[in-house]
Amino acid sequence: CIIYSTQINAIASKYSGAALLQKKLKDVEPIIRIEDVDGARLVLDFAEEIERMLGSKMKSVKVSVKCSFLYCLDQSFFFRLWFRFDYFNALLVNTMDEEGNFIELGGEFPLEENEHFNKLSVNTLMSDIQVPTNVYNKDPNILNGVYMSEALNDIFINNFQKDPTLTWQYFGSSSGFFRLYPGIKWTPDANGVVSFDCRNRNWYIQAATSPKDIVIVVDVSGSMKGLKMTIAKHTINTILDTLGENDFVNVIAYTDYVRYVEPCFKGTLVQADLDNREHFKLLIEELHVKGEAKVKKAMKESFRILGSLCNQAIMLITDGAMEDFQSVFEEFNWPDKKVRVFTYLIGRDMTFSENVKWIACNNKGYYTHISTLADVQENVMEYLHVLSRPMVINHDHDIIWTEAYMDSVVTHSLLLMTSVAMPVFSKKKETLSHGILLGVVGTDVPLLEVMKLAPRYKLGAHGYAFLITNNGYILAHPDLRPLYSDGKKLKPKPNYNSVDLSEAEWEDTEDSLRTAMVKGETGTLSLDVRAAVDKGVSVFGMVLTRGHGQYMFFGNVSVEEGELWSLVYPLRTYCETDIDPHHRKLTQLQAVVRYLTGKEPDLECDEILLQQVLFDAVVTAPLEAYWTALTVDEGMESAFLGTRSGLMRVIRYAGSEKRVGKKFLTPVDKENLFTVDHFPIWYRMAAENKPGQFFFYVPHDDINKGVGKFFGEIDGSVMAQLLKSGLFKRVTLYDYQAMCKNAHHHTSGARPLLSVLKMYPYFETYRFLLEFNICGLWHNDYVVDAHRQKKVELMQPCNTEYPGFMYDTSIRETNSIIKCGRCQKMFVLQQVPNSNLVMLVVQADCDCLLNSFEHNATVKCNRMKSQKIRRRPESCHAYHPHENAKDCGGMDSLIIFLNLYVFLVPVRLLIQDQ
Repeated sequence: CIIYSTQINAIASKYSGAALLQKKLKDVEPIIRIEDVDGARLVLDFAEEIERMLGSKMKSVKVSVKCSFLYCLDQSFFFRLWFRFDYFNALLVNTMDEEGNFIELGGEFPLEENEHFNKLSVNTLMSDIQVPTNVYNKDPNILNGVYMSEALNDIFINNFQKDPTLTWQYFGSSSGFFRLYPGIKWTPDANGVVSFDCRNRNWYIQAATSPKDIVIVVDVSGSMKGLKMTIAKHTINTILDTLGENDFVNVIAYTDYVRYVEPCFKGTLVQADLDNREHFKLLIEELHVKGEAKVKKAMKESFRILGSLCNQAIMLITDGAMEDFQSVFEEFNWPDKKVRVFTYLIGRDMTFSENVKWIACNNKGYYTHISTLADVQENVMEYLHVLSRPMVINHDHDIIWTEAYMDSVVTHSLLLMTSVAMPVFSKKKETLSHGILLGVVGTDVPLLEVMKLAPRYKLGAHGYAFLITNNGYILAHPDLRPLYSDGKKLKPKPNYNSVDLSEAEWEDTEDSLRTAMVKGETGTLSLDVRAAVDKGVSVFGMVLTRGHGQYMFFGNVSVEEGELWSLVYPLRTYCETDIDPHHRKLTQLQAVVRYLTGKEPDLECDEILLQQVLFDAVVTAPLEAYWTALTVDEGMESAFLGTRSGLMRVIRYAGSEKRVGKKFLTPVDKENLFTVDHFPIWYRMAAENKPGQFFFYVPHDDINKGVGKFFGEIDGSVMAQLLKSGLFKRVTLYDYQAMCKNAHHHTSGARPLLSVLKMYPYFETYRFLLEFNICGLWHNDYVVDAHRQKKVELMQPCNTEYPGFMYDTSIRETNSIIKCGRCQKMFVLQQVPNSNLVMLVVQADCDCLLNSFEHNATVKCNRMKSQKIRRRPESCHAYHPHENAKDCGGMDSLIIFLNLYVFLVPVRLLIQDQ
């Protein structure tokens, strides 16, 4: 091993040029200054930057809400009636008929590809209108609303001119249309249907209502068989789709007895996050009808599990109510009526409609009749309008921020984003008590743009910043893995936006970090070094590492000395090119050069980072000549260098056709390149290695060739013996973001050693083992591979348990004999000095198969029920004394609102006549 150690270290030293680099650093020591990284100061600075950025987005939304169209409701209503009004329908724009003429609502709408908007073709001079297929696009309500919201077009444009970092701005109307800026050409699904309804989006629902506690009560008696039960299930699913992570829910089914559709949730409400909503949907599909309906017991159970928090409601789904249920309300809900009851009469039979309506009208709720599947969507949405009444009457324009999500419908993007939104109300005095919600205004904020404000280079190789919501769910975190591979296509996991911080920060076993952040506390915790600052409903945290990353050094050099324009690999974000549209076509290298040479002084660039990369360029410049002058031996492929500032120098000794690692350090090799929020794996590992030692690393794309695999897969019997001897210590780790086939997956048994000599890296710290070995074995850093599964459609989220191993560096060598039936296997292991390697020699003629390491998946009831600390939004609008509770559905509501829409009749006639 000593001879081998000498040989590999000599090769590494020769081709890396490490000695030359160390000499150069020694030469520039007089101009270097070293500073401690002040974590508390950094986290405050970054939090203030984030607050300023998010504040500018909120300002744009507020401007849109206050725009003149809110006051045009009364002024333009009658003026509107006397001329024809068309609009640009996003689905129909630029569509011609057979004669070459633009079809109605589909006029000429110029579109141009824009990199700022996901490289989509957009019109930055105009917004356009999207209408779902199930809504008539020339309905009087639609036409009137579109006309009144025309003033938003100029507001959106003006907002974008003031803040060029803005992305999509929009207005979602309560009548169903969606105004989007910049305008786009909308693409329907494969069946030609536009199913997108803005009123179902989380930003709309959260802005329109306060947090809700909901109990859904469904009748599963014999009379609900057939189409009625199908409609009922669809109604439940639609209600569940209107809930978010700030809401709590449960579902109760009843006949002559009461049962919870999920027995695990008996007697409590659970958070309506994506996991629980999808779980309920699966259980609802299994509901079957039988017996006689007794609603009284179900209502009593519902009242018992509702607490005393903000909006509370019971959703009763039935085809009739025959028994005497008034006593239940007298006992649990009258006279305060703190719980609203919404009733949904299913089917065409109206025999018990008065009873069902009476329940809603006497409990501040709303009654609807659903006779077909097509009626479900519009009727379910009515409850949101009722819950928004107190907010409307008070004119409380609460700003909300959504959880992280991917907009696969509008932008077709897999990037995580959040939305900021505000409700828009009618200010007409004569309808104030009805609390009419006009819609919701909002804008999207890519989370990558937020995290750019906390540059990783200041935090060290293993340091990072992260964002969570008030509920403890991750908005941005380097360990968030929201995608999985479905063949060659990446898809979002079903539960990608409901990953709790405790599921990524596994060291925080007692949730002390998570609890402090959710409560909005500030300070530091020593789980490594963490700090948190509360900024509204999202919370910012930062992680620093001991050792590398604890200090930063600076050196002053001139632009001319740096010669940065001669470099090929400046890979961080040095200048913000997205603010000014004229800068968006510049690469980072072009932007840096133009800024440093004074050609673009208005560019916003990171002065500290630029100074560091210039210094790195000067110090590392001699390596280019050194590498070029070397006489290269066979088998050497590349030499490379990376610095904290993101500068890379690379020389290729072999052509791509001869290289084994063809992807290594190429643009497609995301794992091994610097990015805005990422240090390469080889950099992270080497940064924590012993000074003066080389770190030997196997690129990920070579693992499938047999090199770099976890040794337990190669020879489980030897690995088990190494564990037994104390060379490795096994610990249990958990992955709460895994994807499993039928919620269960096994790793194949270990295979015998294929050759006599094997090189196996050891790791001095638990962290490196996790980042390299274990993650490389069971899951990738960013996606989970489902391609090898025979039935990809069966992949679903699961919690998995897997082993990790810590190496005891005090044991420098060991040997043993393993008995395998009629034969025995001998092995010898020694550390390779001055490296992270061990040499293992195994007798390979004795096959000892051992299924040592398995991959288990479990979903346990106690985990599903676990209620970690959450912090609900502070505002609550549950009731207003001036609220018109008589507007509770049925024909009465039609009479109430007749005066609002009677003047629209001539409009429709006018359009039809023309």
